[in-house]
Amino acid sequence: MTNTKHNQLNISDATENNLKHVDVSIPHQSLTVITGVSGSGKSSLAYNVIFRESQRRFLASFSSFSRQYLGKLEKPKVNDITGLQAALAINQKTAVANPRSTLGTM
Repeated sequence: MTNTKHNQLNISDATENNLKHVDVSIPHQSLTVITGVSGSGKSSLAYNVIFRESQRRFLASFSSFSRQYLGKLEKPKVNDITGLQAALAINQKTAVANPRSTLGTM
């Protein structure tokens, strides 16, 4: 039997932007969709918590000489993040003229 805690991303007590003390577990090696009404914190969770922390950890692995040219990234407002894998960026550019359109709109 495998320990499921190591097979998932666990975020506890996220309080970025619209998120109010949110706990989330997202399984690895699966497609996960974040849905909700406008203003519910979908982008805050995806970009301001998961991606920013992943990027911060990736840049922390660089030498101190390299980091001095990159600037410092702030840690997201969370109690704990475990099971975070390498950063993956998705460009949110769309062909739709509406600036509120996202990757899902396309």
